[in-house]
Amino acid sequence: PLFDAPADDMPFADGVFDYVICSHVLEHVPDPSAVVAELTRVAKAGYIEVPEASSAKIIDFPSHLWWCTLEDGAASGGAPTLVFTAKKAAHFDRDIAAYIARSGIERPLTDLLDQRFDHRIISLPWEGSVDVRVEGDVSASLLDEALHADSHHRVAQSLAVRVLTAALTAAPRWRRRDVTVAFDDIVKPELRRGDGATLERRIYRLDSATSHSNVSQ
Repeated sequence: PLFDAPADDMPFADGVFDYVICSHVLEHVPDPSAVVAELTRVAKAGYIEVPEASSAKIIDFPSHLWWCTLEDGAASGGAPTLVFTAKKAAHFDRDIAAYIARSGIERPLTDLLDQRFDHRIISLPWEGSVDVRVEGDVSASLLDEALHADSHHRVAQSLAVRVLTAALTAAPRWRRRDVTVAFDDIVKPELRRGDGATLERRIYRLDSATSHSNVSQ
């Protein structure tokens, strides 16, 4: 089953999942702190991955709204803090971005940076909670520009990942075919139907304000 719902207002019950993965999503959303709050509400633990700011400023993505950094809390004895700083423009430096595009070095430069891919990303496993700080606001014009920006996802790579994922998870998915999960066991109390329905292989479209009569069938 697939749920189509707002990431900052998920329809799921508190702590219903053991683990959630949020990979390269938060840099695209208008309110990353709200999404993180929902992740930590619906799950006991998880993993967050976002692009690291200094690398993203070299090869920038107009569809990103935030520069992401991780403040180490070791010095103060606290947990690390995931910091989102609002971008002021689609590119860190438009002249440099234009030069990289017209010179044809974007692909080799990306390949070079990918040789140290672990430095290009922030990997944050978490349990219980995540410390987040948001600095600045994303302008309406930048949000609109990001929504209409060309996607930077590579179709060939995306298809390859899908095929590999399907192959590696085929056995576990086959073993889970006989497992049934009740709809009411995973959603918020106000969304429960009370009809004993189990999850099906389909798309569910609902949010906290949606009654069961509005859920897609």
